[in-house]
Amino acid sequence: MQLESPRLGQYLVSALSKCALAVHEPVERSVAVLDSLLPQIDDDVFETLNNGGGLSISPPHSISQRESMQITQPASAPSSPIASPNLISATTTFNLTCSSQVTLDPNWQATKSTVRERNAAMFNNELMADIRFIVGSPGHTQSIPAHKYVLATGSSVFYAMFYGGLAEHKEEIEVPDVEPSAFLTLLKYLYCDEVQLEADTVLATLYVAKKYIVPHLARACVNYLETSLTAKNACLLLSQSRLFEEPNLMQRCWEVIDAQAELALHSEGFVDIDLNTLESVLGRETLNCKEMHLFEAALNWAAAECHRRELEPNPQNKRQVLGSALYLVRIPTMSLDEFANGAAQLGILTQEETINIFLHFTAHKKPLLSYPIKARTGLKPQVCHRFQSCAYRSNQWRYRGRCDSIQFSVDKRIFMVGFGLYGSSNGAADYAVKIELKRQGRVLAENNTKFFSDGSSNTFHVYFEQPIQIEPESFYTASAILDGVELSYFGQEGMSEVTVGCVTFQFQCSTESTNGTGVQGGQIPELIFYGPTVPSTDEH
Repeated sequence: MQLESPRLGQYLVSALSKCALAVHEPVERSVAVLDSLLPQIDDDVFETLNNGGGLSISPPHSISQRESMQITQPASAPSSPIASPNLISATTTFNLTCSSQVTLDPNWQATKSTVRERNAAMFNNELMADIRFIVGSPGHTQSIPAHKYVLATGSSVFYAMFYGGLAEHKEEIEVPDVEPSAFLTLLKYLYCDEVQLEADTVLATLYVAKKYIVPHLARACVNYLETSLTAKNACLLLSQSRLFEEPNLMQRCWEVIDAQAELALHSEGFVDIDLNTLESVLGRETLNCKEMHLFEAALNWAAAECHRRELEPNPQNKRQVLGSALYLVRIPTMSLDEFANGAAQLGILTQEETINIFLHFTAHKKPLLSYPIKARTGLKPQVCHRFQSCAYRSNQWRYRGRCDSIQFSVDKRIFMVGFGLYGSSNGAADYAVKIELKRQGRVLAENNTKFFSDGSSNTFHVYFEQPIQIEPESFYTASAILDGVELSYFGQEGMSEVTVGCVTFQFQCSTESTNGTGVQGGQIPELIFYGPTVPSTDEH
């Protein structure tokens, strides 16, 4: 634009300077500045602009700047007190646009008393954003605004990305390998110092925390996963923890898988694990389940893998996708009945393998096999003894179909296997017993079983059908109702606190106990459980 009047340059410089200063003033002040400048421009200036400057100038009375302002709230953060930084079109009488970032409340900072509150107001907000992330896989992306300074102070990766020696000065960064919800969780932590995790997105959040090296958020994700760990998700979490190199989470997963192997192997997530994790599970020495369950689980995984590879899930293809992993199943340690009526009938084994395994079961001279012939050691149960002695006094302790109960809590996750009970003090006898485990009144497990008492003061073990996961810092109720010879031994000198290995038990009386059992004496002298083990250096 060529300035044909010296006064034009003077007035425009004055107008633009004052407009720039007015950015820091309330909106009404900015408009007032422009209003005050317009009358100073005389007719020859208007004519010069209209004819030679390329700007269309209108008389000052023909438009109101206030009516042309547009302030919009960002759709991505409707609850934010700050508006989107859309440019205000302050169209003056000479159509000069003064651009500034504004808020719905021009004095919003005054309502935020802490740095954290003011930072939180910038979360997922366009205002002053100097970088934008296009997050998600193609076709499912979300545009997320951010502020380099905030990100760089929370992540060394972001610092290198924006301020390092090889920093790239882009306006947009594509992040196709991260879910938008997980990325927003990361930003929420960086801006607000808040960790908000959900079961459906916690793995994706752990991935993004690892990707951008935000260790506190990663630790929070691992803690969340550990507390929500069950037999249903243990195998899948094991697969993920190996990928993320989280040894503590791996150890917790193994504790669940070892103790509740049958439930873990039949979970829906088992078929989605990777081949390396499958091999780790099949090779695990301490799995607490029958070998036939492992064989069936391996075939279920193979069927799912065939579908993933778009293969027909027939025996030949299952064998192909399993590869050497099949040789980790200890088929010769099955019972002859399990093998003959199960594994041998499924078409996975070759004819030669089938014959050789039958010979292994029956022949004196056994053939060499490609499968391990030594049974797994499984887990060794631990026993918590809560009495220091037991006694018998004539007519003192009787079973009359009444309930013996005790409450307990632990400081680490364990898996309850069963109870040790006292039997007859009047000679050998058979007992029928109902054992039960409750938490906050809800029955977690029960079993009706039998045991034989030889008349001694020994305890006699009865078991649940499956180990039950016991979480720390919560009270559970163990109960038993016996039916048999009434007179029995009973425990005395009870302890309110007992430590077994690295697990500490706390005991208290139960209101459900109607036969005299309490902390100091009575029935249920032992709790049988699988407890935490020392972390192994073995990759399996």
